[in-house]
Amino acid sequence: MPEAPDATAIQNPATGEVIERLELAGPAAVDAAVLAARKAQPDWGAATPGERAAVLNRVATLLQERAEDFAAVETRQCGKPIRLSREFDVPGTADNATFFAGAARVLEGKASGEYSAAHTSSIRREPLGVIGSIAPWNYPLNMAGWKVFPALAAGNAVVIKPAEITPLTTVMLARLFEEAGLPDGVLGVVVGTGPVAGEALVSHPEVDMVSFTGSTPVGKRVAELAARGPRRVHLELGGKAPFLVFDDADLEAAVHGAVAGALINGGQDCTAATRAYVQRPLYEQFVAGVADVLGTVRMGDPADPATDLGSLISARQAQRVHGFVSRALAAGARAVRGGSAPDGAFYSPTLLVGAAQDAEIVRDEVFGPVLVVLPFDSDEQGLALANDTRFGLAASAWTRDVFRAGRASRELAAGCVWINDHIPIVSEMPHGGIKASGYGKDMSAYALEEYTAVKHVMTENTGIARKDWHRTVFGAGGGSDV
Repeated sequence: MPEAPDATAIQNPATGEVIERLELAGPAAVDAAVLAARKAQPDWGAATPGERAAVLNRVATLLQERAEDFAAVETRQCGKPIRLSREFDVPGTADNATFFAGAARVLEGKASGEYSAAHTSSIRREPLGVIGSIAPWNYPLNMAGWKVFPALAAGNAVVIKPAEITPLTTVMLARLFEEAGLPDGVLGVVVGTGPVAGEALVSHPEVDMVSFTGSTPVGKRVAELAARGPRRVHLELGGKAPFLVFDDADLEAAVHGAVAGALINGGQDCTAATRAYVQRPLYEQFVAGVADVLGTVRMGDPADPATDLGSLISARQAQRVHGFVSRALAAGARAVRGGSAPDGAFYSPTLLVGAAQDAEIVRDEVFGPVLVVLPFDSDEQGLALANDTRFGLAASAWTRDVFRAGRASRELAAGCVWINDHIPIVSEMPHGGIKASGYGKDMSAYALEEYTAVKHVMTENTGIARKDWHRTVFGAGGGSDV
């Protein structure tokens, strides 16, 4: 395992300003956090659901009270527009905390009963123990909440490693938990690199489950390391969401939905609308409409409430996005909007047409403000093109026809399918993918299932010493009558 660098500078990607310098955790720091979590977990796990819920509710209240501070820091470390931080990241995280405070008190299981005539069976849901969580840089606060809240609600202890370039709001969230009365050790934060702190966490023998959100290649590495435990793994990985527009769709709604779905968080979203398939009668109008709306998008200072599109996470990421676009143009695609070289970490919203289905820009995750549009003819072809991907995180279909909508909801191969919208999420509903997009669910009561173990308790209720089934072991005449 490589040695940890001593420190990292947290930068505002929009300006290059160094916001803060933090020491980076190495294996020793990870070990200390995990052992503290192991020591603290039994008492936390023995707390009543109501006691755990009270802490989560206090965190939600504190987060709402300090929403502006959290939003400002999230925007500074990520380069995302302040409107997104204020209206989605922070309130969405507070709502998630409130949801899991309630959900912790209503864990469900099969009813107790006599499923065998001589026994009463019941189901217990119990915490797994210590959870090692790794969160990404695109939604640092949101993703920390998605991982920490259900795990703590279920009675686990958590050690979370945020991305080393965006750790600040995760550290702030941990301090809220301290203030809310969470016992020492139950939640630990280690700020370090993936190859050092991340691998030490995933491989630690005292970690009972690993929860990772990030790219598919890194997710495979996480699964490989965790399997040596073996330990439970939850993976939310990459996506390449199709945006399927049938010829009876509301064109204005589809155009606006495509722009919003492609540009949210600068396109740095695993569920972003990245490839639109439009039935041929609407294709030209759709392309023209999207180009027009993209022309109104205001790119600039992320801290300015008037800004629609801030910077990407780094100049390096902007160059990576431009590499995808440049290769697509060289292969025969055409830029209707954008496509020019980045300005530092800023990249103009880009609309591409003319790419082939097997082109890199259509197949691989770009993670930037780029939408590629392709035509299709029959419904069957559109659905087949949408499903022609190794990913399966999210998809949307746009139609006024209830039968088309029903077919799309059944046949689109994704963990989430939106009809006549793209991107909205709610705490009550699960989020997670299939295929190369991973497995397991964030949010909703299904997330609590990820962080609990099902225990079957079977109680003999007759008091008879000699059971009929004993004959299969020592015969009808054997054994004692006592």
